[in-house]
Order: sequence, then structure tokens, then C-alpha cells
Amino acid sequence: MQRISLVEEMRAAVQSLRGQPAAAGNGKMHGARSVGLVPTMGALHEGHLSLVRAAKASCDAVVVSIFVNPTQFGPLEDFDIYPRRVEQDCALLEREGVDAVFLPSVDEMYPPGATTYVDVGKIGEKLDGASRPGHFRGVATVVSKLFQIVDPDRAFFGQKDAAQVAVLRRMVRDMHFRTELVACPIVRENDGLAMSSRNSYLSADEREQALVLNKALRIIQSRFNEGEREAERLIASGLFVMSYEPMVRIDYLKVVHPRTLEDVHTVDGSALVALAAFVGKTRLIDNVILEDAAVAVTAAGQA
Repeated sequence: MQRISLVEEMRAAVQSLRGQPAAAGNGKMHGARSVGLVPTMGALHEGHLSLVRAAKASCDAVVVSIFVNPTQFGPLEDFDIYPRRVEQDCALLEREGVDAVFLPSVDEMYPPGATTYVDVGKIGEKLDGASRPGHFRGVATVVSKLFQIVDPDRAFFGQKDAAQVAVLRRMVRDMHFRTELVACPIVRENDGLAMSSRNSYLSADEREQALVLNKALRIIQSRFNEGEREAERLIASGLFVMSYEPMVRIDYLKVVHPRTLEDVHTVDGSALVALAAFVGKTRLIDNVILEDAAVAVTAAGQA
């Protein structure tokens, strides 16, 4: 497994990976081997590794980036203390058979004097974008840089960051990136907590309190399955569950369109229920997709 820190070396490595003979059955671009990219900020867990496995299943070569991106953190957020475990992460990735890990410095990704950013417009002001102004500008900027450097055929992201997925899908469309964005299912602990690098911040008591996020989403899913379609009532059922953990402070609980992130008042077809809350000082997110059976069957038929 190659460990690369410089942009030009990463580009050269991708060219080399594309030039090797393609594995039978995997997609190719213009006769070259296909390359999958898994962008991460490190502190890898099973959720990240599920993305790596999805990439390996559909691409000939896999590149993982590890970069704690300063432009997506606010001034009072956790950039300085965000967990960094590069050696441990690389050992995990080598065991998974990753071809290359891109480990750039901040100066490599943002050359001194850099002033160019990707403004994603109104969609970047929804959900986390409303709570963390400028967050999605930073996400879109760093992902666009990674797409320029690696030029992947497919890039793999976790559905836990559903708003991020929606923003990046819009960016890919608007900016004519050739990369296909693949969203992979949320990976959860056995008790239902969505896996996150920030879970390591939680104390034992906070870890128990954090389970209320998934419980709230499950009750909303249950109400939807029983026939409730009014967003206000679905949200109310989730807020009732959240009230059982008064120490957990809700940032938002919304029902939105899964691609535009606009508020939905009546669920017609499918919707994203997105939840963010503070457990102690740690901000966690989670979500669930509500989907009518007919919509799910149609989507399955088109897959």
C-alpha cells in the first residue's frame, strides 16, 4: 500500500494504478482500470471500512484520503482535538487491501495565499449548513480538490452524513464532475448508535444518553409505517422520545426532501428525517429515509 502526501505524487500514482490490467467484471473508463475514492478525516471505524469494501467490490483500485479539513470546522468547533490516528488507520487500510492512502498536509491542500472556495448556494444553508455556517463550503471545496487530484470513477460516502451527500450530489451535477457519487448505508453499533469518530468523545453516561437519537428515529419510522404522513406529527413523535433524555440538547429534527434538503410538510414518496443533537459537548447526527413501499419497489427495479 502506497502512502502519499504530495498532490503530484498522488496524480502519478493514480495514473500508474489505471495502467495496470483491470480485474475481470469491474467497470473501466476508456480501457483503464477504474479507481474508487473514499474521502475520510481519519480515526477510522467500521463505518469507514464498509465504504472501503464497497469501493473494492466495484472498482479495480481504491484510494483512501485522510485529511482533517480545517475549512469545514467553525472557530469554536473541534478541529484541534479531532482524533488523529494515522498509523492505526493505515494499518487498518493495509489489511483491507487499499492500494494507496493520500495523507496531505494543510499547506499541500490549501497552498499559502489560496482564496478559492466552492460556494454550494442555498442547499449549503440547510440542516448542518444552518447550524454550522460555512461548513458545506469547506466540504465542497476539499472534495472538489480531491476529485481534481484523484479523478476517481466513483467516490464513496456514508449515508449518515445525508446532508453532505445531497450537497455533494448537487456539486457533482453543477460542476460536471465525471465522478459517480455512491452513498452507502449507515453502520451502527449493536445497540443502534450510528458509528462516528466523535463517539470517542462520549463518557459512559453520555454514550448511554446518545442512544435516544436512534430511538427517536425508529419511532418516527414506525409511525410512518403505520400510515402517518404529516411531517409535523412525525417530528412530534420523535421529540416525545427525545424528551426522555433531557440532558441531550436537540439542534434540529427535520423532515426534508432527500436531494434538495427543503422542508417537507407531507411525505409523498420518500423523505429524509435528519436529527442533530448535543450529548454533553459532543454534537452527533443521525437520520433515516422514509420511503413508501411502491417507491422502494420502483427504485429496486431500476437498480
